[in-house]
Amino acid sequence: MTLRNRFTLISSLSFGIFSIITFVIVFFAYYDSTKIFYFEKLRNTALISAIYYLEKDELPTNRHAEVKKEYNSLIANRMVAIYDKNDQVTFGKNLNDPNIQEKHLITARTNKRVQFMSDNNFYYGIFYPDNQGDFVVFAKSSNDSFKSQMLRLAIIMLSVLIVGLLAIYFLSRYLAKVVYKPISNVVKRINNVDYNNISQAITTTNTHDEIEELIKSYNKLLRRISESVLVQQNFINYVSHEFKTPLASISGNLEVFAQKDRSPEEYRMVTKEALENVYEIENILNNLLLMSGLTKLEDSHQQVRVDELIWKIYEKLSAKAKENSSSITINLNVKNSSLLELTGNETLLYLALYNIVENAVKYAEQNPVTVTIQEKDQQLNILVKDQGKGISEEDLGNITDTFYRGGNVENIKGSGIGLSLSKTIFDHHHIIMKITSALDSGTEVLLIFPRK
Repeated sequence: MTLRNRFTLISSLSFGIFSIITFVIVFFAYYDSTKIFYFEKLRNTALISAIYYLEKDELPTNRHAEVKKEYNSLIANRMVAIYDKNDQVTFGKNLNDPNIQEKHLITARTNKRVQFMSDNNFYYGIFYPDNQGDFVVFAKSSNDSFKSQMLRLAIIMLSVLIVGLLAIYFLSRYLAKVVYKPISNVVKRINNVDYNNISQAITTTNTHDEIEELIKSYNKLLRRISESVLVQQNFINYVSHEFKTPLASISGNLEVFAQKDRSPEEYRMVTKEALENVYEIENILNNLLLMSGLTKLEDSHQQVRVDELIWKIYEKLSAKAKENSSSITINLNVKNSSLLELTGNETLLYLALYNIVENAVKYAEQNPVTVTIQEKDQQLNILVKDQGKGISEEDLGNITDTFYRGGNVENIKGSGIGLSLSKTIFDHHHIIMKITSALDSGTEVLLIFPRK
């Protein structure tokens, strides 16, 4: 069922149920009030009948004539019965009415009045004491007029209900068409999206309502899907390009090597080169696995000493820095030692910091690398600085994207994963990473740790 039909059905049902409840209440309220009106009218008739028949000997002639005139205009005496103490009709012509029973006479004498409906008639009786004795005066009238009024009211209400339901149905259809037209337009735009370019957003309605929120959410989803697709495409391109080089080197060396007998030294050289290529592939795969499972590592958080991680990295990379005719200098300027403690995953933090310092060493171009651990505004900062190649302004904006490498890396080996992985790890630990660089002037990576 479409939203339009659902809206029409719900509004029609709501109106119908509300109208039926309202009409039922109004009908029974009118029924009770009309019934009271008829009984009240009969009470007046019974009272006038009592005065007419029983007060004739006490009233002046002219006054009794007025009562007689009023009595004749109200009711004929055949609709009135006046019972004496022996339950016999002494006045009136409503004789032997089977609906007026002894219990009704007793109730009238006890409660001074009685009223009931029977055989399509209203009955009202009053107790009337007189100098001639105690009497019970009963007046009755047909309820045909009452039934006719109730029937007319029911017909009117039913007609109003039917007309109202039809009106609310067509009005709901029209309003649903107007209200859901923007949604129909959004669906049409979505269907017209070029799925070869899913990053293309659909235009907003600028209506500042739920429809615009829906469009914005859809565009956000498209961007996320587009980014995911782009990462997958980059991954495929990366695997086909980066993995091909070491695999080709391994297979090529082995093919050439297998053509004739080799010396033990040549065996060792080929084996060493093959292992280096295998380790390179393994390292790339491990980094990718870490990135894919990063969000599942919350439970592995513990207290970590950041300065100890830096010193471990220093020990690990010092030899590599010497091979590149460079050096690593550690400056520790922290008075508040508690700032050096961080709750997180030690392995990941080590890997992220290692990637930052390793990049500085790789691109230092025989210049020294400094790692400064300092406190600023009661926060721990780590500044990794080199004076090497630097990064161009065009590359700087994309340098943390997965598989992206700068245009000036030349023959320096790399996968394009290190900085991306480091940023993901830092984000996971709420550490802000800022990179500033200029070509041939070096690069600075500033890490701002969360405030205690």
